Amino acid sequence: MEQLCLPLDLYTDKPDYKTWFQNILAVLGVEQETAWVDCFGKSLRKFIIQQGHTPIKTLSLFSGGGGLDIAFHDAGFEIIQMVELETKYVKTLQQNSQPEKWLEGCQPLCINIKDYIPQPSLKVDFIIGGPPCQTFSAAGRRAAGVSGKNDVRGTLFQEYVRILEILQPKGFLFENVYGITGANDGQAWQEIQLAFREVGYKIYFRVLDAADYGVPQHRERLFIVGLKEGEYLFPYPTHGPDSLNQQPYYCAEEAVKGADILNMEVGIGGRFGHLLEFIPPGLNYSFYTKEMGYPQPIFSWRSKFSDFLYKADPEKPVRTIKAQGGQYTGPFSWENRKFSVAELKRLQTIPDDYDLVGNRQVCIEQIGNSVPPQLGRILALSILEQVMKVKLPFQLAIYLKIKSLVFDSVSAS
Repeated sequence: MEQLCLPLDLYTDKPDYKTWFQNILAVLGVEQETAWVDCFGKSLRKFIIQQGHTPIKTLSLFSGGGGLDIAFHDAGFEIIQMVELETKYVKTLQQNSQPEKWLEGCQPLCINIKDYIPQPSLKVDFIIGGPPCQTFSAAGRRAAGVSGKNDVRGTLFQEYVRILEILQPKGFLFENVYGITGANDGQAWQEIQLAFREVGYKIYFRVLDAADYGVPQHRERLFIVGLKEGEYLFPYPTHGPDSLNQQPYYCAEEAVKGADILNMEVGIGGRFGHLLEFIPPGLNYSFYTKEMGYPQPIFSWRSKFSDFLYKADPEKPVRTIKAQGGQYTGPFSWENRKFSVAELKRLQTIPDDYDLVGNRQVCIEQIGNSVPPQLGRILALSILEQVMKVKLPFQLAIYLKIKSLVFDSVSAS
């Protein structure tokens, strides 16, 4: 168990505070219908351009398939370079950086971050991105022990710090699994905080669940905002029981409605594939255990990962979509089949017309490794207002007071 000091309480004496997100939707002319998040992104981008704000020059590191880039681009940040090692992901960034595409004007760079040396003329206001998280994730720790910062991937944050020191932007947004706080008995987390402080940044951090921000998926990640000057407070949830007006979660069924499911056959095959049909939505292999009352148990209790034969509940957000997984790794549709790539994009709030390049598995990798754009948009707006001092025509509700909060590291993924 890792204890984090995080903002929790807030004042609600302003009359429109509880409807703050609905006010934003009204200003943008967006209604919460199927695929409303795409409309939110497009309307936000158009609105920011119309306001005439000076674009905020931004560098993206470990860009992957571009989830965080979509979010910040929509909020008026000018993504001048996107640094990514994997050629198969860079193809997606290149495809979507073309004229009239979602990331029009951005410059993808296929390079190892260890070899990336910013040109002296490069000036940026902000940096976004987070290094590969496998060594800090719960799944990674269970599979290979807690390697954390000792793994080569776990030290990539040092390259992030190196670039911060060179470019000295006003601030940065760093995203990772919150298992990072417990790796190596917390030593890695202490070293990470110290490294950021040593190059001149005060950090603010919080674990956020994407479902709390309009994403039809529960996905808990640690977000760190570092600033050279000033302070930062995280935005309050827009959806779910912690939202100020109790706005319901964006459910999976509503999100995938109308998405392309061409060639998606019922069933998943294999030794255990036939078991999926009888699992109630929202449950997994545990349905077939003694503890759940199954008369002839097939599995032992807690003998598999929680996403093994996990069937999504259409009336709720799905559990975390994984970048890697086996034949029986969910979420699976309540229609007893795999979700299509188009449906998975909806569940991650990646726009319908954002092109993911590659076969099914490569597309799933990009989806599972990305920051859901809708969560990223709300964070980008809060940074636009608090860090870049852009006056917005709507109010963002933010956490104000500090209390301690204990997170169960088992739920990290």
